[in-house]
Amino acid sequence: MLTSLGLIFLVGLSLAAIAEKIKLPRIIGMLIAGILLGPFVLDLLDPSILGISVELRKMALVIILIKAGLSLNGKDLKKVGRPALLLAFLPATFEIMAYVLFAPVLFGITSVEAAVIGAVLSAVSPAVVVPRMVGLIESRVGTKKGIPQMILAGASLDDVFVLVVFSTVVSMAQGGTADWTGFVDIPVSIVLGIAAGAVLGFALSSFFEMRCKNGHLIRNSVKVIIMLGTAFLLLAAETWLQGIVAVSGLLAVISMAFVIAMRSVKEVIMRLQEKLGKLWLAAEVILFVLVGAAVDIRYTLSAGFPAAAMIGIALVIRSAGVLLCMLGTPLNTKERLFCVFSYLPKATVQAAIGSVPLALGLPCGKLALSIAVLAILITAPLGALAMDNSSRRLLEAE
Repeated sequence: MLTSLGLIFLVGLSLAAIAEKIKLPRIIGMLIAGILLGPFVLDLLDPSILGISVELRKMALVIILIKAGLSLNGKDLKKVGRPALLLAFLPATFEIMAYVLFAPVLFGITSVEAAVIGAVLSAVSPAVVVPRMVGLIESRVGTKKGIPQMILAGASLDDVFVLVVFSTVVSMAQGGTADWTGFVDIPVSIVLGIAAGAVLGFALSSFFEMRCKNGHLIRNSVKVIIMLGTAFLLLAAETWLQGIVAVSGLLAVISMAFVIAMRSVKEVIMRLQEKLGKLWLAAEVILFVLVGAAVDIRYTLSAGFPAAAMIGIALVIRSAGVLLCMLGTPLNTKERLFCVFSYLPKATVQAAIGSVPLALGLPCGKLALSIAVLAILITAPLGALAMDNSSRRLLEAE
């Protein structure tokens, strides 16, 4: 395992530096490093590290989600309430409908199978989007109109909606009946996730404050460790409560950090963000290299031109959904275009569930995995590149 970690860090950072040198986002180098090191090309990673790949990716995601929560501002969130809520489900719904309409024509599959593929492909990647929105919030770019905050909130909620849709259409494809009551889990998951995170955030901030008043100062590094431990338990609670009650662990983590930020002085929050930023340097490499390692490049070759065409059609229709969410907002054309770019990348969710239809023996399983792999390779670099190169030109800096 130590050899694998050494390769992940060294090869990942090296290729990230090369990508940066040729004016490409670092994520592209890290994804390529993962593909090369992974089991489908050079096979240099230990099976033990691949076995815990999902957990390691979650740990890395938690770090940036806590940083995101600390960066949020209550007034900004009030400004972006309605469009952020629409971004949570409307673009994904548009993309799923695009697959239902066009995939049967392109691939000769049933509408239900097309819906399964659409559900696999429709989630935006928080791993790609969240770090960039946090960076924009910290540099005060687009924050006057709450654009990065809106995208951050919408992208975090988007995954909850997509996973519920995915479980429903997979049940239909297996010959069962769709459990439409599962959609009740969406608002329940959101409300309970935010509530659980807020309660724990209040408890932690009160604990830190009490210790400070008693003269027992807690180092910021220790505070970060306590927050990380609590966040890991919140994610675990989502799994423990599965089948009993729906709770969004990711929203709970952001909510916890947000409440801590609201009840702490600015200087403390800045120091906590600085500590998390240092952790993110290592976590980012682990996250994207392991996402790359999960990509089975063999399926890309079998996807062919129809798959690429389907991805393009779906992204255009998805973009129409994003623009629809912007109606009635004070955003100008450039800012709306940036929102479209922010909702392009796919990576983490597709790497996690892309192989599920194939594992379940669904006829569309191989096709779903092929399109998922191709979508990661196309949209993750495309979305990252579009956001990185356009944010300063399309958004207003305060």
